[in-house]
Amino acid sequence: MIGQGTEASLLVDITFWILAVSAIVSAIAVVQIRDLFRAALFLIMTLMAVAGMFILLRAEFLAAVQVLIYVGAISVLIIFAILMTGDVEEGSPSHSMRIPVAVLATLFGALAIFVSVSTDWNLLEPAIAAGEVSADAVEGVYSNTIPVIANLLIRDFVLVFEVASVLLLAAVIGALALIREG
Repeated sequence: MIGQGTEASLLVDITFWILAVSAIVSAIAVVQIRDLFRAALFLIMTLMAVAGMFILLRAEFLAAVQVLIYVGAISVLIIFAILMTGDVEEGSPSHSMRIPVAVLATLFGALAIFVSVSTDWNLLEPAIAAGEVSADAVEGVYSNTIPVIANLLIRDFVLVFEVASVLLLAAVIGALALIREG
């Protein structure tokens, strides 16, 4: 049954809290550090912590995509862009909109917390208990997520898959254009 295996162990709880705290601290460091190169390194740390959380959620495919695309490709592109610009040590100058932006971010955070607390989440255990979903089907999805995701992408979400591929192609063409102009 789901929830009675390794998900319930103390080691998983400790690992989650280590990943969560490191993700939060490094995300705060991304926006607080003035040195852009170090901020990009903290961004990589944040993205790696999120990939670790995907692994804890048994979403190995998403963790691999997170590491390959965001940590690998996007972060390298960001670091490349930072190193190509001048005055990296100075950072961004402060502006007069700092307090309104902080208020807006706090309101957005409060809204996100309210929505996540008030949402009626579709949990698997009640659906299994009610007989809406078989436990074998759920175990089949969790044991081998990549074929299930592939079937969903090719059968049910073809348009989204194609839009994502066009977006990635545009990013590659933009990176090549940046390199060629230099």
